[in-house]
Amino acid sequence: MRLRKRRQCFPSCSSLHRVDEDEVYWRQKKGDEELEWPHSSTHLISQLAQCFTNAMVGSRSWIGGLLHRLSSKRHEKFLDYPLTPIQEQRLQKLQERLQTPFDETRPDHQEALRALWRIAFPNVALKGLISEQWKEMGWQGLNPSTDFRGCGFISLENLLFFGRTYPASFRRLLFKQDGNRATWEYPFAVAGINVTFMLIQMLDLYSAKPKNHPGFNFLKLLGEDEEAFDVLYCIAFEMMDAQWLAMHASYMEFNEVLHATRIQLHRELSLDDVHRIQDLPAYNLLYK
Repeated sequence: MRLRKRRQCFPSCSSLHRVDEDEVYWRQKKGDEELEWPHSSTHLISQLAQCFTNAMVGSRSWIGGLLHRLSSKRHEKFLDYPLTPIQEQRLQKLQERLQTPFDETRPDHQEALRALWRIAFPNVALKGLISEQWKEMGWQGLNPSTDFRGCGFISLENLLFFGRTYPASFRRLLFKQDGNRATWEYPFAVAGINVTFMLIQMLDLYSAKPKNHPGFNFLKLLGEDEEAFDVLYCIAFEMMDAQWLAMHASYMEFNEVLHATRIQLHRELSLDDVHRIQDLPAYNLLYK
């Protein structure tokens, strides 16, 4: 396993909340303007975003009006649509999970952390919930609870689901077993938290009912499979690692990789022939 040579700060999921809004936003950006993380001598800080808009004037202004009307009609589709009883029930349950913060004083949350360690390092005894050992999994410091921040307990649940359901994929990403890896690799655990937050934002799950295309289609998948969000997390994590390798990325480029992952996942969720989570092309990246 590749270890980091010195500690660097990875942005928390809450730090992405203000800039990672919707696929429409990204399509309005200049092609070469992407979110970057500026850095100081010892820490990486999140977010720099600039919005680029095009104005159509003169004799061709009617084109802009036409596109605006078409866009408005498409957006209305995601404002008023019925949910089936099973979709409504499962969405409510998922949103309740989003509202659960990680509490390091709760015995069940403590046990969840220990369970994650046993999945990752089954032959290594954990010395304590506050230990240098956690850095080997890709947490920033001695205490993993400080990395959860805005994502809450669901991000730990996602990691546990990944490790239990697709252990081969989990360990391959944890130990960076495939491909030509960078000298400065992304920290596995904190990257996983950012994947959780990216999905929550992309699917618009903080709204009473998703109001965008990916969220609209996700509800159809959720109606077919109660674990659709957790499986989608595993797929997104695998997609992120594949993008990392394809882009020959290093630590400072993680946000660009996450952005590219979001774009790809948005496209797959927009395919007409996707009716189950297993229909996503990237589902084939997973293996047990």
